[in-house]
Amino acid sequence: METLEPFLPPSHEGDTMEVEAGAGAFQTEAFGGSEREAAPSGAEALPLAPLGADAPSVRRSQPIRIASNRRKGGWSFSSSVPAVPNPFPELSSPAKSPVLLNSLPPQSSEKHLIKVNGEDGHSRSVWVSRRATARDVCHMLVQAAHCSDQENWALLEHHPSLGLERCLEDHEVVLDVQATWSLKGDTRLVFCKNYAKYEFFRKPVLFFPESMISDSADVSKGMTSSELVQNLLRSGTCPEIQGFLHLKEPSRKSWKKVYFFLRRSGLYSSTKGSSKEPRHLQCMADLEDLNLYSVVNSRKLYGAPTDFTFCIKPSRNPIRVQDRKILCAENEQTRTCWMSAFRLFKYGKQLQYNYQLSKSTSQSSKSEASKLPDGKSKSEASLVAMDFSGKAGGRVIKNPMEAKCAEREEGQAWRRREALRCSLPNLSSTARASSIHNSQPWFHGGVSRKEAERLIEKQGLVDGMFLIRESQQHEQCFVLSMCFQLKSKHYLVIPCDKGGRKYFTIDDGATVFLDLLQLVEFHQINRGILPVCLKHPCVCVAL
Repeated sequence: METLEPFLPPSHEGDTMEVEAGAGAFQTEAFGGSEREAAPSGAEALPLAPLGADAPSVRRSQPIRIASNRRKGGWSFSSSVPAVPNPFPELSSPAKSPVLLNSLPPQSSEKHLIKVNGEDGHSRSVWVSRRATARDVCHMLVQAAHCSDQENWALLEHHPSLGLERCLEDHEVVLDVQATWSLKGDTRLVFCKNYAKYEFFRKPVLFFPESMISDSADVSKGMTSSELVQNLLRSGTCPEIQGFLHLKEPSRKSWKKVYFFLRRSGLYSSTKGSSKEPRHLQCMADLEDLNLYSVVNSRKLYGAPTDFTFCIKPSRNPIRVQDRKILCAENEQTRTCWMSAFRLFKYGKQLQYNYQLSKSTSQSSKSEASKLPDGKSKSEASLVAMDFSGKAGGRVIKNPMEAKCAEREEGQAWRRREALRCSLPNLSSTARASSIHNSQPWFHGGVSRKEAERLIEKQGLVDGMFLIRESQQHEQCFVLSMCFQLKSKHYLVIPCDKGGRKYFTIDDGATVFLDLLQLVEFHQINRGILPVCLKHPCVCVAL
């Protein structure tokens, strides 16, 4: 009898199945949808009879596991291990987990993540909607940073390598602004204070001097220049501006002085002196597709003749060098006039609407914050001069000259009234005077004069903006830097000794203060030798 040898079928693509091999059984293979016996090629089919009782015992084999081949959809894995239930099902579903909501993006696909930097170098990432404006983002950051002052905040678009920065308008969509940035650039958003965003609506004559208003303006209807400016601003427009500016020549370090005209239709330069005839005017830029920037450190970066430099640049990217026009003014008032006129001509009534919305929001927040229990509200306008020298009690001083004399006497008596505050026996006045100002937001340490002017300019050239810094030329002295009429002024704070106690003064000892905090508090309600009272501290915003 012929002995049969075990045979395994060749491997073929397709599904395989396993059966138990042993006595009275055989292996089958699904091949082309039909079954066939596994027999050697050319061998006759032999009938299989059951084994007799006297046959030797056969060792049954275990089921053979044949690995499945690759399917069209990839590898299929089979496992006999039962699934382990998740002991913390709430962690697998962000919708049910209040812990993970802040670290995951919102469910809505309309939310986008933006990064905003603070002036202290730190940054914060926030989720915003697709149409979120600069006003919306500022409101979110004020709430997130727990800022006590909720007014006059702004987003600054900063280009460090180019030295350019501009304050985004309240209605600008932040994501649209970021879409114009170069992917290889270092542009970023900075959250900061800006008190001068709408200051030209409050003091138009200061921002638009009569000498810069074009002769073509309609001043022949019995209106003065100031009345004309106020009427135009109320209607959401601006008078035509004219004057000389320094223009940086493209691809060169030289500058040339050119006479410019700024109109609603664009920026024009005169090819013949200050002539404004149409044949002598050349269109330099269209205001629709331009963004306006102030230039930081312009002398070093661009060799500008003065520090009062600004730039007009197309909002599209990439741009050519010749499309970026850098202009330089003779003083800060001239630069502010040109930049304010650019904004008004470009945005028109939208700026007027932004100003009205900002003013209404400010008034409503002030009224809510200053509510008294009896329903009355207090404001700075309700403060009046009082005289308490008589025996019958206080009286209101109605004479303006008498009120000024009372203010002067108040300054002279300030030291005597406030001496009790630091007269405790265990308190060192020297240690107090040297440390109490360090925790104040208006103290900026050892910054230079130029850096102090840049900080004030960055947060808005409004009257009463101030900071205090350490003097770099006089030891143990400080400097009060403040803004008045678009100019920075600096006052030296000198320490002096009287009666064994250390004081500070800015008027050669006529009025002395125990510390810098007392000096600031006094000049916030009394002008003294300053041109205006201290109003807005120049603060460093931390996120």
